[in-house]
Amino acid sequence: MGFKDILLNLPEIKGPLQKRLSFKQKLKWTGLILVLYFLLGLIPLYGLGVNALQQFEQLSIILGASFGSLISLGIGPLVTSSIVLQLLNGSKILKFDLTTPDGKRKFQGVQKMLSIFFIFFEGAIYVYMGGLAPSASLAPAQYRIMQLVLIGQIIIGGLLIMYMDEVVSKWGFGSGISLFIAAGVSAEIFIRAFSPLTTAGTLAFGSLQPPVGKVWVFFQSLLGRNPVGAALALSSIVATIVVFALSVYGQAMKVEIPLSFGRVRGHGIRWPLNFIYTSNIPVILVAALMANMQLWARLLQNWGHPILGTFSGNMPATGLVAWLNHPNIVEGIITGSFRLMDLAHAGVYMLIMILGAVVFSYFWVQTSGMDARSQAKQIMSSGLQIPGFRRDERILEHILKRYITPLTILGGALVGFLAASADLLGALSRGTGILLAVMIIYKFYEEIAKQHMMDMHPSLRKFMGK
Repeated sequence: MGFKDILLNLPEIKGPLQKRLSFKQKLKWTGLILVLYFLLGLIPLYGLGVNALQQFEQLSIILGASFGSLISLGIGPLVTSSIVLQLLNGSKILKFDLTTPDGKRKFQGVQKMLSIFFIFFEGAIYVYMGGLAPSASLAPAQYRIMQLVLIGQIIIGGLLIMYMDEVVSKWGFGSGISLFIAAGVSAEIFIRAFSPLTTAGTLAFGSLQPPVGKVWVFFQSLLGRNPVGAALALSSIVATIVVFALSVYGQAMKVEIPLSFGRVRGHGIRWPLNFIYTSNIPVILVAALMANMQLWARLLQNWGHPILGTFSGNMPATGLVAWLNHPNIVEGIITGSFRLMDLAHAGVYMLIMILGAVVFSYFWVQTSGMDARSQAKQIMSSGLQIPGFRRDERILEHILKRYITPLTILGGALVGFLAASADLLGALSRGTGILLAVMIIYKFYEEIAKQHMMDMHPSLRKFMGK
């Protein structure tokens, strides 16, 4: 059996036999996977003694992970494999013809193999480099055995996440990666806004410790005549609302290209191209890359090779990771600790986020069938054309390029700017997380509304060829 045969015969979740699933079926599978995801996050790793990764709670939310549980890897291996494959395909080191079914199957097969490799690799790295380790009190032989037990559990959790993502993609709404991120971010925002508990898990009312929820902190600060505390809490809430509003506005912006049916005069549609053309994909890839770099930096420092920088306690102190960690500009201004160096730091951080989002946005368009050529083929196969132009795929591709290339760059820059702005303004969650949650939920809403509309009106389904 050759390498190609292995790629085409990897274990996979079979898709539904019927051409189209009903709204209720998709909702059922999406809900089941979401419940299973939260349950797996509550199952601790057996034999875990040291959880040095617990300090990276913000990164775990973006990775859809829960360090110390069965889903300690989260979507990290899946996103990392996607990044690597996009870079290899974009640089022409590996070539895939994504316009053919066979080329798409090869691409998906290589991506799955890379995902499995990173699941095994990252599981071993987390354990052997001390991120997730057994109790140090064990005898050397028992310690080595427990290391293997931990790696085995992490690998099982990683494989479960990979196949749960497939279930959602084939049987539910959207993708599992998006679903897991949105669930984690939404839960964090709700807790950080409304939780009446302290960080110790006790009820804040009547306690000396402040509550986690910023809404309660704001009112408590007003009653206690603490203007600084009230201003900090209010700034976090306002920053979150502003980023939410701008994200929804940007997501709703569209460029509509008029198309007509070549053989039917007087009938046409408008082909929508979103301003944020690649949606949340670029910011997912940038955030996952930055999260992985910070995790690797910490593990390398523990191993005695701080190539990517060093940490002081839980905060990055020097090197590349220090520049990847955002300063809170608003908090610095309110508390009087703002320095000019913080402004330079903020500028570098925003530049990294914007450029990274633009680069990944461009690569994603080229590898996911969203480029002008693929869109032109799809339009032509639907029997549509642009009024006033000859029915020719090359002409249609040339016209679409005028829109798709600028939308790819500007949309990527906008999501990078919004994510960085939320971080620098001190919102209730990481800017990347808030942006992802808004865009993912908006996409889910559009898909669910479309599915529900076609279930209610079967004639629309026939018209759209579903």
